[in-house]
Amino acid sequence: MAALAAATEPQASGGPRPPVCLLVLGMAGSGKTTFVQRLTGYLHSQGCPPYVINLDPAVHEVPFPANIDIRDTVKYKEVMKQYGLGPNGGIVTSLNLFATRFDQVMKFIEKAQNMSKYVLIDTPGQIEVFTWSASGTIITEALASSFPTIVIYVMDTSRSINPVTFMSNMLYACSILYKTKLPFIVVMNKTDIIDHSFAVEWMQDFEAFQDALNQETTYVSNLTRSMSLVLDEFYSSLRVVGVSAVLGTGLDELFVQVASATEEYEREYRPEYERLKKSLASAQSQQQKEQLERLRKDMGSIALDTGTATGSLPPVMDPSDLILTRGTLDEEDEEADSDTEDIDHRVTEESREEPAFQNFMQESMAQYWKRNNK
Repeated sequence: MAALAAATEPQASGGPRPPVCLLVLGMAGSGKTTFVQRLTGYLHSQGCPPYVINLDPAVHEVPFPANIDIRDTVKYKEVMKQYGLGPNGGIVTSLNLFATRFDQVMKFIEKAQNMSKYVLIDTPGQIEVFTWSASGTIITEALASSFPTIVIYVMDTSRSINPVTFMSNMLYACSILYKTKLPFIVVMNKTDIIDHSFAVEWMQDFEAFQDALNQETTYVSNLTRSMSLVLDEFYSSLRVVGVSAVLGTGLDELFVQVASATEEYEREYRPEYERLKKSLASAQSQQQKEQLERLRKDMGSIALDTGTATGSLPPVMDPSDLILTRGTLDEEDEEADSDTEDIDHRVTEESREEPAFQNFMQESMAQYWKRNNK
């Protein structure tokens, strides 16, 4: 409750607080979509309706009201037919097509920030399709560069009672964390079937996990034992919440962790994104200067003294106007020139084209310099 109230308070600057984007990832069958459904209902019951986005183009039915649905923009089966793709290829291509228009989604989120304090994004069940695709990276970075963004990894607790399976889940969670570089919360779902306390104990007590591994006799257990040493530091800073998407338990604790992750984003991640923005802008500016310098050298004999040219040049015409007007004559001009049929018009036109081309290049460069020096 307190976490939700904090999210609705205005910023210290007086403007509306930007919505918190919750990017929900999870293996197929982990209960990810059911979790988003429960989360949506919970926020509505708290008087804080979320802005919900569905990014799964292959889902038959969405069990929650989606403000933006990828299926309204991209037809998954048509993509498969048109490009001759299988199911996974169709999902990847549909996401790629949707990502080309994601700037419009960002505008919708900005408009809804006065009404919705949370943005829930449900991703495809094939987790690798979103996590490791170019479109997934584009969507994640677009969100994180403008809004506080938190990755929620939904894990099937009932299928993780085997220590090897548990370690596989943790390795995947670790890879997503380092891929997205965003605040991360592990949601251990289906606690109505089995309590998640065993997993928390394995993460906090190295010896307990080793005892569970001793019951495994396969070669994979040796690899898992080595990996558990590597992930020990990863566990120390990991946020873990047990949730039942069916019963709705654990959601209060989840939003406490969301509030903590939001503070972490503002403290550590946002300054880094701002630094990257400035670095990118500086690199682009330097690249433009280098291109301009190369252009000046390539122009050679054409004068590029913009200090004197800009004050004396007539209004610069559009290149299309120059193309349309250059070389066209009125009917009277044609009649007047009809008596000069013995003149070599080809030589005359060439003599006119060279200074006209030089004037055109000079005017274009002067306009370019003027625009970039503003």
